[in-house]
Amino acid sequence: MSNNINTPKEGDMGSKVKGFLVTNIVPIVFSVVCLIGVYYSGSSIPIILMDVVSRFNRNAILVLSLIIPILSGMGLNFGIVLGAMSGQIALFMVTVMKMSGLPGVLLAMLLSIPFAIVFGYFTGRLLNKTKGQEMITGMILGFFANGLYQLLFLYVLGGIIKIDAPNLMIGSGVGVRATIDLAPMKYALDRFTIMNISTEVDIFTAMMVFGAVFALFYGVRLFVKKETELALKAKLGLSIIAIAVGAVCVNMESLRQWRALVKVPLLSYSLILLVCLLIPAILRTKLGQDLRAVGQNMGVSSVAGIHVDRTRIVAICISTVLAAIGQIIFLQNMGNISTYNAHENVGMFSAAAILIGGATVSKATVGQALLGTLLFHLLFNVSPMAGKNLFGSAEIGEYFRVFIAYGIIAVALALYAWKQTMQAKAQLEQD
Repeated sequence: MSNNINTPKEGDMGSKVKGFLVTNIVPIVFSVVCLIGVYYSGSSIPIILMDVVSRFNRNAILVLSLIIPILSGMGLNFGIVLGAMSGQIALFMVTVMKMSGLPGVLLAMLLSIPFAIVFGYFTGRLLNKTKGQEMITGMILGFFANGLYQLLFLYVLGGIIKIDAPNLMIGSGVGVRATIDLAPMKYALDRFTIMNISTEVDIFTAMMVFGAVFALFYGVRLFVKKETELALKAKLGLSIIAIAVGAVCVNMESLRQWRALVKVPLLSYSLILLVCLLIPAILRTKLGQDLRAVGQNMGVSSVAGIHVDRTRIVAICISTVLAAIGQIIFLQNMGNISTYNAHENVGMFSAAAILIGGATVSKATVGQALLGTLLFHLLFNVSPMAGKNLFGSAEIGEYFRVFIAYGIIAVALALYAWKQTMQAKAQLEQD
């Protein structure tokens, strides 16, 4: 009798485990690969973490910018390269104005928004003409836009629009130098100080700060709004644990190297957190419901009174604006602009990162974007040294990580096409 009762439960548990593994196979595999890379790299954990924290800060918003187009049924928006161009144009303008520090970065963000909206609008218009082929269209559009961008910086600036900034222009005065120095704005977000107090803190202090923020957020929802979901209580508990761990570790002598090496820029990570909260907030609005509905079925959405084309354009505009801001954050961290190619791999690497986190071309979450960014950059950090120690050549590790970036996108697109074919066959069989 007991065997008959337990068998279905065990079967259900096995199905759940199998479903979890199938759903999360990509991040699981990459987590294992990253752990192997960490082991064979020979680097200490604090040094690896120091690099990953910096890389994550540079790229997180660029990866997050892909979520809304995915949920809107438009797949991976390789057109975010136009957003990156918007950010670079704005940074050039701010540099010509001789702005510096945080005001310069904030002004660049503000100036980039109109460019990004215009570029996003026309991108959305084009993608509406090529429904079902948005990803390849966005990729080709990026190449076309890159040609116009090159023309702008090689000839229009200085040739048609006179620029009074000799340090930024080629000797002839026509065209912009290959590299623009952003030293006056370097680390403007990352190392911002308030009353001589740096907002860049060690990892354990950051755990306490962000743990307190999340504890307050979830506590308000739990005790004031009377929300009682188990998941919410778990998140509150994790926030409190983060505060406790940070408080214990912040003064431990054995962790002195961690405190010295792993620095977290609170202002930059606060912007990432803001975007992480903004995306779900948008999706809870009427616009967000329309975006999801369009992503699920454009025909049904149109019948329901949703302006499908306009909704898709809004999705692309939001994505492009976030990409522009993300590129500015990336470049202020780097401290310079490679004028003619800084934007070229933005779409490809961001798409690879979100797919590594477990997203697909039709479904993505904030958590998947963040996890993918973390794993992608952890792999970037450890693969050269792991390649050197395993094969005697760091270049093998370099080739491997580039192969991973392109390979994961190819596999994701192939799986998506296969899934669509299987669904079509199933529909035909039902009919």
